[in-house]
Amino acid sequence: MMTIKRIPNKIYLSEEQLPKQWYNLRADMKQLPDPMLNPKTMQPICEADLYPIFCKELARQELDEKTAYIDIPEPVREMYRMYRPSPLVRAYQLEKKLDTPAHIYYKFEGNNTSGSHKLNSAVAQAYYAKQEGITSLTTETGAGQWGTALAEACAFFGLDLCVYMVRTSYEQKPFRKNIIKTFGATVIPSPSNTTKAGQRILAAHPDTGGSLGCAISEAVEKAVTTPNCRYALGSVLNQVLLHQSVIGLETKTAMEMIDEYPDVMIGCAGGGSNLGGLIAPFMRDKILGKANPRIVAVEPTSCPSLTRGKYAYDYCDTGKMTPLAKMYTLGYDFMPSANHAGGLRYHGMSPIVSKLYHDGYIEAVSYEQTKVFEAAVLFAKTETILPAPESSHAIRCAIDEALKCRESGEKKTIVFGLTGTGYFDLAAYDSFLNGTMTDSIPTDEQLQKSFDTLPKV
Repeated sequence: MMTIKRIPNKIYLSEEQLPKQWYNLRADMKQLPDPMLNPKTMQPICEADLYPIFCKELARQELDEKTAYIDIPEPVREMYRMYRPSPLVRAYQLEKKLDTPAHIYYKFEGNNTSGSHKLNSAVAQAYYAKQEGITSLTTETGAGQWGTALAEACAFFGLDLCVYMVRTSYEQKPFRKNIIKTFGATVIPSPSNTTKAGQRILAAHPDTGGSLGCAISEAVEKAVTTPNCRYALGSVLNQVLLHQSVIGLETKTAMEMIDEYPDVMIGCAGGGSNLGGLIAPFMRDKILGKANPRIVAVEPTSCPSLTRGKYAYDYCDTGKMTPLAKMYTLGYDFMPSANHAGGLRYHGMSPIVSKLYHDGYIEAVSYEQTKVFEAAVLFAKTETILPAPESSHAIRCAIDEALKCRESGEKKTIVFGLTGTGYFDLAAYDSFLNGTMTDSIPTDEQLQKSFDTLPKV
């Protein structure tokens, strides 16, 4: 009788296999994203244009299109070692429940206090700020993972931090803000009366639950008006996807250890940081013709930037203070429905991810949040991890792909990003479990109203 060798449930890398360099996907892209534009001149930005907002090294990384590999500073790797390398996990019980021939793997990024992948870039951004002599940072946060991660990193490197938290999340997730405060940061619900941008937004939308675009405007204003302060962003930017490439580099090494290669790669997509980081080295293979994995970005129907957005230049914030980026966008004035609890609330998508999607390297799908939470509950029951709502978008898609394999009999390898845990999202789980959760899908008319505000570039 033939025996089948079982791959270990968790594939761990050794500490020596922790990446020593980040991978810059732009160095291998055949067609680069269009340059960001200065909001005052509408001309391509130069590095110095970013200095009032970002640390100089981060500004350099933001515009670097040629350096394929960038060394990870040893102090950053020192903090990485507290929670990295993260495991690649074979979802045997989920496979069994679905009765699928597919192999399902997930890269688990929730093994740190922020409960998400966000710490990978937060550590880097806080380190470079400290090196430059900056004493404080500002940022925004939606569901709270980024604010928590940056609070952790700032505490580690001895920096003050002010976090503008989207008001809806601030009210839905009181314990998330308490963790941010535990690490010494200040948390302000956004939009607020503490900034001119916030005051303008409240005047125009007095009952708004806020958006990431609103919170970004407030954080940027705070940064540029506070001495020795800079702004840090948790997604969208090129520098963030660079730092998040540590996820994909570890995943690729782990897959090589078990002699498998993904047929399908799946990541949730809000601003694009975890998706871009997970797929980076595999996308390099795809671009160079070494392999051809399907890559699927998964977003919520309530904030469908890829599947229903416009590919155009747009402001990265509601207050029109940031550079303009060429990206898939719903319009800088777009406000997600307040009943949307699944994160991924940003109006636009990373220029890198947007360009790859526009050029056909990436697919995109969207799901209603009730379907997302159905998948989250199934995953929790089979794999014993309560997933973050954001991650559960990827789970939903991975389940659907595995069911297709069951129907066709194809034995595919599916890899998705489990970006974090959902233990601070229990209000959303409660809404789903007691049957009060509803789905929100913006109408074409609502989207067109927002598209009409796009800058004429």
